[in-house]
Amino acid sequence: MQTAEYEITRTFAATADQVLAAWTQPQRFARWFGPRIFTTPADRVVMDVRPGGVWSATLVGEEGFEVTLHGVYREISANRLVFTTGDPDNPGDAPASVATLTLEDGDGATTMRFHQFGVNTDQDHADQARAGWQEFFDRLAEHLQTSSKVSVRPSA
Repeated sequence: MQTAEYEITRTFAATADQVLAAWTQPQRFARWFGPRIFTTPADRVVMDVRPGGVWSATLVGEEGFEVTLHGVYREISANRLVFTTGDPDNPGDAPASVATLTLEDGDGATTMRFHQFGVNTDQDHADQARAGWQEFFDRLAEHLQTSSKVSVRPSA
């Protein structure tokens, strides 16, 4: 079993609450999750945001191509989110990982540290995943910039 890990640190012009909402609310998550060549329909995002709750997101590409990513939430608080991709406790031959997101609020911006540890993952796969997350986080920054200019009403 090969393992690989990495960390990405980004600072967003948004509060920690706004960043966490973008990770935990399907309508917001769908706006940024995935590479630009895919869409992530909000009605294809499932989030049971609690320890032991399941998440999944289906990315849709050209000509009906689809890929679904999924995992389980392990921990959630105002400044920390831990979730799996795949099943790292029983991965079989498939790549799986644990991702830890830590948020630090300060001076109208939030620093996000994203750490991912993968099993059944060689360094090439980890490098590709890291590059993918970088693109996702570029989209997250764009979403946060747009959503901070719009008044958001809480859902009933």
